[in-house]
Amino acid sequence: MSNRICEILGIDKPVIQGPMVWLTDARLAAAVSNAGGMGSLGPNAGQTVVTRDPEGTAENMRAEIRKVRELTDKPFSVNVLPTQGREDIYTPPMLKVIYEEKVPVVTFVGEPDAAMFAEFKEHGIKIVYRSLNPSPENAKAAEEAGADIIVATGFDEGGTLPGMVLGTFSIVPLIVDAVDHTPVMAAGGIADARAFDAALALGAEGVYCGTAFLMSEESRMADNVKQAVLAANARDLLLFRTIPAYYRSLPGRLANALVAMDQAGASNEELGRKMGGFANLRLGMLEGDMENGYVSVGNGISHIHEIKSCQAIVDDLTKHFSL
Repeated sequence: MSNRICEILGIDKPVIQGPMVWLTDARLAAAVSNAGGMGSLGPNAGQTVVTRDPEGTAENMRAEIRKVRELTDKPFSVNVLPTQGREDIYTPPMLKVIYEEKVPVVTFVGEPDAAMFAEFKEHGIKIVYRSLNPSPENAKAAEEAGADIIVATGFDEGGTLPGMVLGTFSIVPLIVDAVDHTPVMAAGGIADARAFDAALALGAEGVYCGTAFLMSEESRMADNVKQAVLAANARDLLLFRTIPAYYRSLPGRLANALVAMDQAGASNEELGRKMGGFANLRLGMLEGDMENGYVSVGNGISHIHEIKSCQAIVDDLTKHFSL
């Protein structure tokens, strides 16, 4: 069988490792690409300290891109996440680095931007588009703007959750049916071959996974967090409101406090301030402080029972797939 995701990206297996903030680096991205999928560098890839310098952030990404190329000759992507609602000072220097380093693929998160998509095309870059709040309307808008691949993300994911509580296997066929010719990938709670096969049965042509690769040998997530995830399943995860909508986390002092505030009727803004943004994600997941930080993973943890290499994860996801 042919597969449009593989053809567009130049990969062997239609699996993309999501560009998770603070938790990706060259080692992880290259390992997924070498396994036949496509690795991604997310915001703060390879970094351990917060930087407020847009130019310095972009140069850090340049260094990480070059490290990826030392580890693989396969395609990989870099995340582009334009800031919505205020002056975006980080994207212009990041785009400059992406163009100068001839990055082959971008994973673009946000509202479709026809002008930016056209600029990517001028530089020969493929566009994997993911909306934080997927809908038939923004999927169609992304297709018309020139996206090469569209990711349909369900509420089963980790990280910043969609505003609508619609599961992965409900949103996937909705997005597949909304577009005319653009291949769709499924995201959210996908961690084994059963979920991969189900996604394809619903019309997706590949999968986009975050938590599955956080639990890899090559992942930089703290070891104590990996062990806590192994000991848990989806029913253990706490759900609470925040900015912009919802988040989930393994239990811990901060996560427990957020749930209590939510149940007491705190506003999303109050919850967002208490949550502490990505700084406390870094504290919880990169540094392993599960009491003062939070650990956001997807519902797919129910199907993860051991720490494996990225090669083994990609092979397991796609064990019933062949080109």
